[in-house]
Amino acid sequence: MNAKRPSESLIVMTELVLPNDTNLFDNLMGGRLMYWMDIAAALSGSKHCGAPVVTASVDNISFTNPIKLGNVVHIQAKVTRAFNTSMEIYLKVWGEDILQQYKYPSNEAYYTFVALDPHGKPRAVPKIEPETPEETELYEGALRRRQLRLILGGKMKPGDASELKALFMNVRDDKQGI
Repeated sequence: MNAKRPSESLIVMTELVLPNDTNLFDNLMGGRLMYWMDIAAALSGSKHCGAPVVTASVDNISFTNPIKLGNVVHIQAKVTRAFNTSMEIYLKVWGEDILQQYKYPSNEAYYTFVALDPHGKPRAVPKIEPETPEETELYEGALRRRQLRLILGGKMKPGDASELKALFMNVRDDKQGI
């Protein structure tokens, strides 16, 4: 299986915020945005591996700015790293006020998806070869984020998280001047 570039999994999804999508403050509901993000991430993962995918985890959804009624939502998703059967997908979200002609950052998140074979069992996915400095940074951080997800999910013991330990050891050494 040949490795792929993150840009090959890029999905950009656009939605219009309608009254049924908003809360009492005329802001896009967080749950609706998460639903749209899940669709964009699934499309990106399927595009990467050429197979159906299912959501395995969602973490680090940061809400920066609300998106108002009548504004446009732009969701960008691409695979940052592929493991054996799973893929981490990074999403960036912008709001756009069409009348005032400006875009603004709204959210970002990491989703993990697992590829499935025709029998509904996990299947191998192509590796990722980052090309840009941003893609390389996301790729390198993905292993630490994965280890943290596994620890929080009870699937890994903290002592086995070598990447996380190395990160904290380097921070401690820097503070001690070593």
